[in-house]
Amino acid sequence: MTKITSSGESEISGLSATIQDYLSLLYVMERDGEAVVGSRLAELLRVTPPTVTNTLKRMTRDGLITMDKSGTHLTEAGWEAARVVMRRHMLMEWMMRATLPWSKLHSEAHHLEHAISAMTEAALLEQLGHPQTCPHGNPLPGCEEAVAGWVPLTQITLGQTATLRRIHELAEENADLLAFLERNGLLPGATLRVSEILPFNQTITVEVEGRAVVLGNAAAKYLFVE
Repeated sequence: MTKITSSGESEISGLSATIQDYLSLLYVMERDGEAVVGSRLAELLRVTPPTVTNTLKRMTRDGLITMDKSGTHLTEAGWEAARVVMRRHMLMEWMMRATLPWSKLHSEAHHLEHAISAMTEAALLEQLGHPQTCPHGNPLPGCEEAVAGWVPLTQITLGQTATLRRIHELAEENADLLAFLERNGLLPGATLRVSEILPFNQTITVEVEGRAVVLGNAAAKYLFVE
């Protein structure tokens, strides 16, 4: 059984990369009040539903989650470990921000987040000035209040101008979407104006940097603006 301390933030070196990946997704889903569904996890992790089931059983055995009639939930130890994983992932993104294209940060950080130590994590936090969000605008654990006032692009009305602030973690899992956003200038800090909303085909068109960009609502709901 994996042993995780409960005083302060836990050290995650004893957790496999696979378990850390599950923890980060469960963290996001629970934080946002989204039900943890095995088929959804399988889709995001690109594995089969039976693989998800077996992994969740191991996590239950190791005291990281509970599974009952109320659903799947992180335990206190699970939350602590998940916060460490998320924070290290986001710090890796910031570390590579000046080196790699914005759309590549998430996938590269995904490989590196498992390797850094608590000492490196603390040093990076200090060096980076304790950022409240990652380069995609998502909040570091404990900084959720910093993004609380931002709303999904799908809630913006026709003709309204807003500033893009955040691309949700679940959208980061789609590398093609990130590349599309970067190619079209839809990065945190960009000013955009909603120029067309078509409910019949579920699209929204925004003007950014003098060009029109069409987004499906399935993607637009993960873009948060101020």
